[in-house]
Amino acid sequence: MPSLCRKGETVHLVCQENHPDRYSFISVAITHRLDGSSQTTLLRDTPFPGKCILHKPELGATLPVFVWDKYEEYSRVVPMVDMSTAEIEAYVETNVRVVGRLVEQEKVTAIHANHAVMMPVVAQRIHEALGIPYTVMPHGSDIEYAVKEDERFLSYATEALIHAGKIFVHGDEMEERVRKVFHGVPNLAEKLVELRLGVDTSDFELVSHTERKREIDQLLSALEVLPRGKTAAQEDALAKRLSHVRDIDSLRAALQEAAKYDGKRPDARAGEKLDAIEWARAPTLVFVGRLIAWKGIQSLIAALPLALEKRPNLRTIVVGHGPLREAMEAMVWALRDGRRDLVELIVTNGRAIDGSADSAAGETALDEVRDFYSDLERAEKLNDYYALARRVLRPDSVVFTGYLTHNELRHLFPCCDVGVFPSVVRESGPMVFLEALASGCFPLGTYFGGMKASIDALRDDLPADISEIMKLDRSKTVRDLTEKIPRAIEESGRYRETLARVARENYDWSSVATILMRAINGLES
Repeated sequence: MPSLCRKGETVHLVCQENHPDRYSFISVAITHRLDGSSQTTLLRDTPFPGKCILHKPELGATLPVFVWDKYEEYSRVVPMVDMSTAEIEAYVETNVRVVGRLVEQEKVTAIHANHAVMMPVVAQRIHEALGIPYTVMPHGSDIEYAVKEDERFLSYATEALIHAGKIFVHGDEMEERVRKVFHGVPNLAEKLVELRLGVDTSDFELVSHTERKREIDQLLSALEVLPRGKTAAQEDALAKRLSHVRDIDSLRAALQEAAKYDGKRPDARAGEKLDAIEWARAPTLVFVGRLIAWKGIQSLIAALPLALEKRPNLRTIVVGHGPLREAMEAMVWALRDGRRDLVELIVTNGRAIDGSADSAAGETALDEVRDFYSDLERAEKLNDYYALARRVLRPDSVVFTGYLTHNELRHLFPCCDVGVFPSVVRESGPMVFLEALASGCFPLGTYFGGMKASIDALRDDLPADISEIMKLDRSKTVRDLTEKIPRAIEESGRYRETLARVARENYDWSSVATILMRAINGLES
């Protein structure tokens, strides 16, 4: 969006963003009420020749999502697959009313819809009513959590893609997935346009070890003005409750009580914890993403004792929110405190503590961690692992920050040596991987899907043995992390400039925006 504004375009953005003021490219924000009225909630100048105007349709109490999460103003957050057809149609028609009115009033000439559902359905109906052409860009989440799970959404998406002018895909993996899932769309191949995911590389700078503290001070300044989520008292209370946990019911109760805060905000202690890291000397590792089992955070936590054995001063920073947040804090606490029974309780009861939309997410995603522990036990090394964990994990070894926005991450990423993105689910194109590249932060990712494509794109710029370090095997992620985190720390400093250069040359949003606008401007009504 900033790149389009820099090019002088006027863009109308329809979404459910609650904090438009956090994004410097948004000049106007308007809420469209259910009764047909509207209210301007933000009006300001921006440093761009173009402008982005955000439109937020009021939906009532229900918010449809692909993966369940907490949202501050919705009392009912429902995975789309669990909604009735009448509810889905009501959601679509609410958006059709707002977008249709917007198209006519602002003389919008084309619509771009992200995901395969449901906004492409909105675009399709406006196209049928007003003749406005539209493009669609499917993503991994909509395909995996809606289209593949429910025939209704396959039907909705297929119909929308039939009438779309162009269908954008970011990379070969996503193109293959779209071709396979939407094989019923006539002339599909002719509609496909490759559009890589991008990153605003101007937001990220290479930062030397001696400059890291200065960069973190800027992050702390950005944090100071933000409302906070998890309090210090809540953190302390969780640790006290965990000492009394002996079964799944008491564990679930402790985790649920500890999660009673706004997860879309940084922790109260986030700045204090980040400020305590010895940035000039300590090797740093960062995980950024939703804290759900499919994102693989549990594999990283399980690997840390063995990684710390090789790099005792390693500091791990976990950024994000989600239903597995408290469970992962509990797992770190249990490893550090010698509570083997609690670790095993967590990894054997995934679904009971991971409230994600996919009913198999917890069990399936945590299988690999259980297999890792089983392998250690068969090799008679599990007791040594738990003894090691108690010895090397310190209270400051792992820092949970809570939710950080791009405004804070642009300071954090360049200060980290290694980024770890061990997703269990196939990612179509993980943005955090590209942001790590742009920062010179050495990324490790599960070697399949869009992550594989991003790693393979580096093959001409890195020695084969170095790019091999980036690849995590989905079937043995924990084992790979124990071996590759120390190697990545060792090699990261040599390739920071190379990674940042590749991001600038191949993934900067300015070139992506040019391709997007060329395709949209070529549409016929």
